[in-house]
Amino acid sequence: MNILAAVLLAATLAVQGGRAPGAPLGIARLHYGGGGDWYANPSSLPNLLGAIREQTLLRVAERERVVQLTEPDLWETPYLYMTGHGNVHFTELEVGTLRRFLEQGGFLHADDNYGMDESFRREIARVFPDHPLTEVSLNHPVYRVVHAFPQGLPKIHEHDGLPAQGFGVFLGDRLAVYYSYQSDLGDGWEDPDVHGDPEPVRQAALRMGVNLFVYAVTGTR
Repeated sequence: MNILAAVLLAATLAVQGGRAPGAPLGIARLHYGGGGDWYANPSSLPNLLGAIREQTLLRVAERERVVQLTEPDLWETPYLYMTGHGNVHFTELEVGTLRRFLEQGGFLHADDNYGMDESFRREIARVFPDHPLTEVSLNHPVYRVVHAFPQGLPKIHEHDGLPAQGFGVFLGDRLAVYYSYQSDLGDGWEDPDVHGDPEPVRQAALRMGVNLFVYAVTGTR
């Protein structure tokens, strides 16, 4: 059973009101090399998991786990998240492993925390030289699976003042990689007193995160 099939089974049982067997669904934070602060926004993922519990019937973990691409725990997560302000670098082994993970049903959400754009684009092109990043259409299910975002990815922080954009890598018709750019969802997921964002902005960030997670674990088309 591949990653997507396993999480589909767990999600289906949860949505039907039962309790999924084994461990709850979770999020893994990617510990990558290259010097970037992969550990940024420490309160973000616990808050996102809390929002998923409140806004869906999915059974999810209390906290994220931290994984490296060479660790067996990678293959137990339906939603791999990476963020940071600095450089990202994958070894050749990690490039091949990440490609296999995604080809077998895994999902990667890369969230630019202002500063990793150039290195992330370089590294994901090494993973999928044959599947370039493209802008995700506004009619894609990721923008409506739970909450409606008719204008696409919400803008959380200013950065360069450019509009927020969601880019993706598609394997067939499946969105396997989602890259949130010029948005900074992770800042919006943090505790309210960390950045002082208005509550409507913070809630928009959390709702978008819920959409991404539900898409990842249900394979909604």
